[in-house]
Parts: sequence; structure tokens; C-alpha cells
Amino acid sequence: MKIAVAYENGEVFQHFGHTETFKVYEIEDGKVCSSEIFGSNGSGHDALASLLADNAIDVVICGGIGGGAQAVLEECGIELCAGVSGNADEVVEAYLRGELISTGANCDHHGEEQGCSGHDCGSCGGCHSAPPITGKNVGKTCRTHYRGTFNDGTQFDSSYDRGEPLEFVCGSGMMIRGYDEAVANMEVGETIEIHLMPSEAYGEPDPNAIFSVEIANMAGAEDVEVGQRVYLRDMLGQPIPVLVVAKDDQTVTFDANHEMAGKELNFTIELVEVLDA
Repeated sequence: MKIAVAYENGEVFQHFGHTETFKVYEIEDGKVCSSEIFGSNGSGHDALASLLADNAIDVVICGGIGGGAQAVLEECGIELCAGVSGNADEVVEAYLRGELISTGANCDHHGEEQGCSGHDCGSCGGCHSAPPITGKNVGKTCRTHYRGTFNDGTQFDSSYDRGEPLEFVCGSGMMIRGYDEAVANMEVGETIEIHLMPSEAYGEPDPNAIFSVEIANMAGAEDVEVGQRVYLRDMLGQPIPVLVVAKDDQTVTFDANHEMAGKELNFTIELVEVLDA
């Protein structure tokens, strides 16, 4: 089996469509036997999926990814594990232990295309029960530059720093709702600034998403540390990224809320191009 991780500086890269480097792991008998790093020969999810298929990749691990990219990978017969962040080598080991959880296309997360989190911070999420987003750009592929900051001015993400605009289908759920609504009626070349409340971004923290497990009932729980992000599986076997928030001799407590939940976010957005007429 071959696992490819979207890779940058030892970490899982958070924007699949802009991945410049993959680290590929050869797996035998459930263990890594070798690894190599190679560059991508194209940008955009179609080119990347073709590259991975040509290299006989079985599993892709990445951060943010959109529904279109997920569909292309499925057509190529490649398993997707998305919404992942952290050290690439450790993430692969977690996958092999069955601890890695995929968000699929990150329509609830940060991220281009994220699981959001560690991320294209404009991506995903939003309230799926809210009224449909309307505007002249809805349903069209838009390319935007953005800079995201908290209210204290701290920057949490920027496409300008990466030198590549974020590409997404406006109104498709690939972005947080407030970002989608802002872009829906923008003109190409226009730059705007927006302030989003949690309800327009990643919502408020859910107290029911914080839960405790007896260490004796969870293999490997004795090794986790407070502040560590790990991956669990729900009743359907789907991966869930969680934060270890407390631990004692008998129990460990996890928080499954998105790391941006409850936060007000600010974005400077520049609409660079609308690809679909």
C-alpha cells in the first residue's frame, strides 16, 4: 500500500488544490518500510489526482479539500483522509493504528477545500439549515486572495503569504457561510473587509462535544497528553479530530469542537477572478 501526504516542512499541508509536494510512504505488514518526497507536476485537484493515480497511490492524507477534489479522487479509486493536521510521519502512524479520522470534504471546517483547520481559513462550514446564498457569483468558480485575523489583529491565515489565490465554487458549502455571502456579489478586482460573528463562521462551542473516556477502555489513551490533537472514530467508523483537554489517572477528556468555534473572524477579501461565466 502507498500513502501520499500533502506535505510542507514536515507537516500536513492544509490546501490540497495547491499542494506542491507529497511525501509518499510504502506500507508493508501495517508498517512504514520506506518513504520519499516528490513534487507535483500541476496545480488544481484534477492534475493532482492524476499524478497520484499515476504513482499508484492508495490513500491520500491532507488538510482542507473540497467536494470536487474528493469526487475526482474517488473516481481514481484513491481513499481520502482529510481534515488532518500535524507532523506527517506521526499522522501516517496514527492512520496505520486506525486512529485517523477523515472529515471528507471539509464543509464544516477551515480550509480550502477543511476540516478548515489547519487550513484555508475561509473554507467550509456554515449553517446548512440557513437560507440559500444568492448572488451573481453563486455557482461559479471564484479565485480570491484573503487575509484572516482575530479581533486583536493576530493573523491566522493568508493566501497572500502562500502566493496563490484560493479557488472554490461560491455558495457550494466549500467555505464558511459569511465568506461565501461576501463573495457572492463582489466584482472582479474588488477588495472588501468583513467581520464575522461565530454564527457566520464555525458556530459556538457545543458543550456536548466535550466528553470523557476511561483510559482502561481506550487503547493508547494512556499515552496522550493534554493539549495534543488526536483522531478518534465515531459509531460509523468516521474519523473525528479532537483536542485532549484534561487527563487524570483514570480518565481522559476530549473536546471535539472545531478549533475556531466561538471566535469572531475578520477577513480582507480580494476577488481575483471568476472562472465560470
